[in-house]
Amino acid sequence: MVTAQHSLCLPDPADCSLNLEEIEMKLRMLTLTTAACLVTAYPALAKVSPEEAAKLGKELTPVGAERAGNAAGTIPEWTPAEQRGALKGEFPSDPKIEAQQPLFTINAQNVGEYEASLTEGHKELMRRYPDTYKMKVYPTVRNVNLPERIQQETIKNATRAELEGVDNPRGAYLGFPFPIPKSGAEPIWNHRTKWRGNELIRYNNQMIVQQDGRFKVTKIVEDVKFYYANLELENPPELKPGVDFLRYLSATVAPPRVAGTYILVHEKAGFGAEGRAAWLYAPVLKRIRRAPAVCCDNPYEGTDGHQFYDQVDLYNGVLERFSWKLIGKREVYIPYNSYKIGKPPTTYEDIASPNHVNPELPRYELHRVWVVESVNKEDQRHTFAKRTIYLDEDSWNVVAIDNYDHEGKIMQFQEGHLVFNHNVLAASTSPEVIYHFNSGRYFTTAMMNEDQPYDQTVSFTDSHFEPNTVQKKASK
Repeated sequence: MVTAQHSLCLPDPADCSLNLEEIEMKLRMLTLTTAACLVTAYPALAKVSPEEAAKLGKELTPVGAERAGNAAGTIPEWTPAEQRGALKGEFPSDPKIEAQQPLFTINAQNVGEYEASLTEGHKELMRRYPDTYKMKVYPTVRNVNLPERIQQETIKNATRAELEGVDNPRGAYLGFPFPIPKSGAEPIWNHRTKWRGNELIRYNNQMIVQQDGRFKVTKIVEDVKFYYANLELENPPELKPGVDFLRYLSATVAPPRVAGTYILVHEKAGFGAEGRAAWLYAPVLKRIRRAPAVCCDNPYEGTDGHQFYDQVDLYNGVLERFSWKLIGKREVYIPYNSYKIGKPPTTYEDIASPNHVNPELPRYELHRVWVVESVNKEDQRHTFAKRTIYLDEDSWNVVAIDNYDHEGKIMQFQEGHLVFNHNVLAASTSPEVIYHFNSGRYFTTAMMNEDQPYDQTVSFTDSHFEPNTVQKKASK
C-alpha cells in the first residue's frame, strides 16, 4: 500500500510530476480502495453477551474494571471520588493523596524483587542508569470516577458496539465502546474515545532534554471540541468511520522559529479517505494546506523528531499498520495520582534531570492494567516493529508503552503520569515522557506547570475548526 507519509510517488512514476492537489486526490482514491478491501476481509467481532454485560456495575465497575481489590491487599477496592472544583484556573490536585509517604523505592539494587510487575521500559531505565534512576512507590488509590451518563452508555455499548477490522468501530454512543474487550484493538478505541470533558483549551508545553539536563521549551495552545464523548450535544454522534469524534486545533506560540504554526485535525474512525483529515499552516508558506502526513510515524511539527504523530496522547493513530493482540491483565507499577510532577511549584528545571526526569517527583502505584501487543505488518512499514501498550483498567488511559525496533531491541519508552481531574470526573496524563534509548535524550509533553491549567469553560463553534477560519486567524 502506498501512503502519503512515505512517498508522494504513486505506482506510475510519471505521477510524481503532478501538482499537490492531484497527488492528494490519487492518494485518497488509493487508500479508500485499500480500506474497502481490508474491511471486507475482516468480519465484525461479536458483541458481548447480555449475561457477560450484566456484570457491569456489579462485580465489574460500569466501565469494565474489577471492582474488588486483589487477594494480596496491595490493590484496594474501587472507591470513586466525588466531583468538586472549578472548571477553570485549578490544577488537578488531591491534598490527602499528596500528603502520603512512599512505601518503598525500586532501584537497580532490588529491581529483581519487582521485575514481574514492571514494564520493560522501566527495567531498561534501571539498567541504563543504575546510580540515579529509581521509582518511589506509594499506596494504591483507585478513585477514578466518570459522569453517570458516560457510565450508563458504556454499559449499553457492551451489547451494541462492534468493530470491523481494527479501525472501523460502529454502534457505540457517548461511553467507552468496549468495556469488556475481546480483541487487542478494542482497548485502544476505549483510550482514543475516553471522556475528557466537552470542550477545552489546553496549554501544552514541551521540552527536549539533553543527556546533561539542558532543555528547550516549546509552547503550544490547543483548542479541542469532543463530538463523540460530549454531554452537551443534543444528539451525540455514533462512533463510526467518516464521522468526527473530535476536532483539534493547535497553535505554536514559542520559540520564534516555529511560532505561528497551526495544525488542524478532524479526527474520525476509519482510515484512508474516511479517516483523519488534517491541515497544516506554516508561516513560511502563509497558507493552510491539506497535510496527509499528520499521521503515523511522521514527526510532529516542532519536536525535532522526538515525537511521532501517533504518539500524541501516548497513542493516537490509525491501527491498520499493526496486528493487535490482547495479552490480558497484569499488576504493574505505573505513574498514578502523580500530581506533584505536573503542577506548581514544580518547574521545568525541577523536572529536567540528566538522562531521565527527576525521580523525586513521580508517584508510582501498583494497578491492574490491560496489556495489548501490536506487531507491525510486513506490508505496512512503521519505525516500530512492536509495541507493548499498558492501559489503566479504571480509566482506559494508556499509561505506558514499550516500543521496539526491527531488530527486537527496545528503542523508546513512553509513560504518562496519570492524574484524576475532580472538576470534570476524568483522568488524564500530564506530563507524558518519551525516552529515546538510541540517543539518550528524552522528550516531555502535555506540561502546564509554568503556564495555565485546562480551561473547560470554553464553547467553540464548529466553524472554529474549519480551514478557512484558521487561514484568516493565522494571517492576521
